[in-house]
Amino acid sequence: MRTSLRRRLSESLRAFAEVFANPDLRRVELAWSGSVVGQWGYEVALAVFAYRAGGATAVGLVALVRLLPAAAVAPFAALLGDRFPRKRIMIAADLARVCTMGGAAAAVFAGAPAVVIYALAVLTALASTAFGPAQSALLPSLARSPEELTAANATSTTLASVGFFLGPALGGLLLTVTSVGTVFAATAALFLWSALVLSRISADSQGDPSAEVESIGREALAGFRAILGERRLRLVVGLYGAQTLVAGIMRVLVVVTALRILDLGPAGVGFLNSADGVGALAGILVLLGMITTARLSGVFGLGILMWGVPLIVLGIWPSVLLALLCFGIIGVGNVLVDVAGLTLLQRTAPDKVRARVFGVFESVFLATIGIGAVVAPLLMYAFGPRGALVAAGGGLSVVVLLFWRRLATVDAPALVPERELALLRDIPIFAPLPPVTLEQLASNLSHVRVAAGDVVFREGDHGDRFYVVEKGEVTVEPEGRPPLTLGRGGYFGEIALLRDVPRTATVTALSDVELWALERDIFIAAVTGHAPSAEAADAVISTHLGSASAVHL
Repeated sequence: MRTSLRRRLSESLRAFAEVFANPDLRRVELAWSGSVVGQWGYEVALAVFAYRAGGATAVGLVALVRLLPAAAVAPFAALLGDRFPRKRIMIAADLARVCTMGGAAAAVFAGAPAVVIYALAVLTALASTAFGPAQSALLPSLARSPEELTAANATSTTLASVGFFLGPALGGLLLTVTSVGTVFAATAALFLWSALVLSRISADSQGDPSAEVESIGREALAGFRAILGERRLRLVVGLYGAQTLVAGIMRVLVVVTALRILDLGPAGVGFLNSADGVGALAGILVLLGMITTARLSGVFGLGILMWGVPLIVLGIWPSVLLALLCFGIIGVGNVLVDVAGLTLLQRTAPDKVRARVFGVFESVFLATIGIGAVVAPLLMYAFGPRGALVAAGGGLSVVVLLFWRRLATVDAPALVPERELALLRDIPIFAPLPPVTLEQLASNLSHVRVAAGDVVFREGDHGDRFYVVEKGEVTVEPEGRPPLTLGRGGYFGEIALLRDVPRTATVTALSDVELWALERDIFIAAVTGHAPSAEAADAVISTHLGSASAVHL
């Protein structure tokens, strides 16, 4: 047992080290850290500016007018990450934020009306909605293994936790010695730095560039359709939405807990939030033992329970020490939910709509946080302050326990047998693909049996599938060229799919054969959406079409 734990910790630490040894992942993480620190520093300065201009009411209204439009726009902004190279979208989002933050700084220094600064704040929030989905969709293409992808998400969450402390502290320090305009200008500089770091990333990815362009509305809704059409995606997004709904409720109840339940005064709000932050950092240590596990759905479910159960306990037995402990546990749970949830979505969502799936994910996050803040007073009215804690935590715990058995099925893409993965890795067209994409291809393979003497397809047929030989042998007979025999690991069918032409040969089973088949749309999306794989496919096709013994059809 101890040896197994030591081995898993060693593998997890190695995965973290590999994130920073991977130049492209390292640059994404550095850019993300600059973006997070700048964002939190800006949040503090904007709140101070709004309070000076219109009091506490203005602070709340500014938050609302930034949150709701961003939630509505997120699915449409995420479309950019599937239609264009994702690195470029992230850079464009950063540069847009440089302009809005620079404009806000100039407006403050010029003494412009508060509404101008608020309008620029809304534009900053809208530009930010394109950054996150593009980053989440890009990471699987940069990671060299599933463990490295999980470690990259854990690193991003760690940096976000550090930024939660560092950003407001730096923003507050600058406000003490300078002004709101200076903080806005510093934030613009951090966004510019993020863009410059991202520009040095050598790899990139995008969705399916060959897909027919539809109306903007229909394309933007593709993320919703992907989620509604895939049970695993529905479950992860739904449970995540339940957790963020409670997170929105707690934005109000944490104040109530500090002031009315524990009588800690205003400083108590900060203490409880700090306990949450310390728990988030501790959650990274918990993740060290979990990164190499393929069953992230259990980690995801555990994280949600670590949100619900502490609230029940705190509502029943309120005390200062117990409150600090409970909020620390919630911080740990938050990290588990974020890292496991992001990774499960990345490994389950089709690459061609991955950014739009994360656009919906971000929209759900923003919307449920806002709804939760509205629900909190209703719970207090119905159950009282302590009863509201029990109701929020109990409701969330019941929901995740009801779906616990179904949650285990979300790991299916990560549990693809190594035999099928090995077959795909040995095919030149697929060899350059990221591990996550290979997993998805392997999970979409269909098993086909063909009896000896039967025809798989004939020359001139419509191309609908790509095939890989698992057992037995087939003979490939192109017109006017010598036939060729293919055994285990042989593959055929790519030319008709990639060149959109009829089959160029007849394939017949020499013996009873077992094949793995990939449907046309899945094959094309994977190959054409990844530049190195597309180049490998072109090389294979060009070589075989120009050869007298061409067999790949």
